[in-house]
Amino acid sequence: MKKIKLDDYEQEILAAYEKGEIKSTITSKSELEKYRSAAHETFIKDRRVNIRLSTPDLKDIQEKAVEEGIPYQTLIASVLHKYISGRLIETPSRLTTRSTGRAKRLRAG
Repeated sequence: MKKIKLDDYEQEILAAYEKGEIKSTITSKSELEKYRSAAHETFIKDRRVNIRLSTPDLKDIQEKAVEEGIPYQTLIASVLHKYISGRLIETPSRLTTRSTGRAKRLRAG
């Protein structure tokens, strides 16, 4: 099994768990298996998809991924997964919105 590198916060949580300072809230083996299976299925990446994005959109995605501390491909996959599973919650971005100039052209029009 691949060893996962933990950050300081995660190591602190693991140490507390191993010392018995915190306990799992899962009450049954069937519940544990349900969550284990869901996690496993979520992270299996067995298909490749190529998409075209505008340069500004890709840059925004990459900046957001840096904010989140994850690779931008992982962010894209996560957003798509949340959307198709109905768990995508829209919140305002901390990034400034960029103008395509369309509104200005329409007003001048």
